[in-house]
Amino acid sequence: MKSKHRRVMREQLDSTFAQLSKIKVLQPPVKGWLRAIREALGLSGKQLGERMGVSQPRVVQLEKDEVSGAVTMKTMRQTAAAMDCVFVYAVVPRASLAVTIRNQAYKVAEKRLSRTSHTMLLEDQQVSNEELQKILKAKVDGFCRDLPKDFWTQQ
Repeated sequence: MKSKHRRVMREQLDSTFAQLSKIKVLQPPVKGWLRAIREALGLSGKQLGERMGVSQPRVVQLEKDEVSGAVTMKTMRQTAAAMDCVFVYAVVPRASLAVTIRNQAYKVAEKRLSRTSHTMLLEDQQVSNEELQKILKAKVDGFCRDLPKDFWTQQ
């Protein structure tokens, strides 16, 4: 994929994530979303089971599975629909994608520059701190723009 397309995709996703930023801190109810919503609606496990075409013990099990993390997305969708809800699934970055890439670019650039600086020191060809910062910024900007193939394999 071309870097321009990646950049546009990142910008679009970051815009979407900005709208979802509040859900990052959202904690599910102790007994899970399914049970909390079912109880808030006044639905018994038997009634929800009937709406889903499953038994009441199956409803109890899927509510337990949600809390333990063993429930499937398909089951969450079906159960939500039976309660006239929508199951929402998202992976939301802690920081924007642009910030995540810039942070990685700094790591890669600093690592590469430290090797170069060491070699230059041995050859008595050091550059000033100011010049080193300019080089670092240029490297970071280049990595952010081009995302080399080995970008994420370097730590």
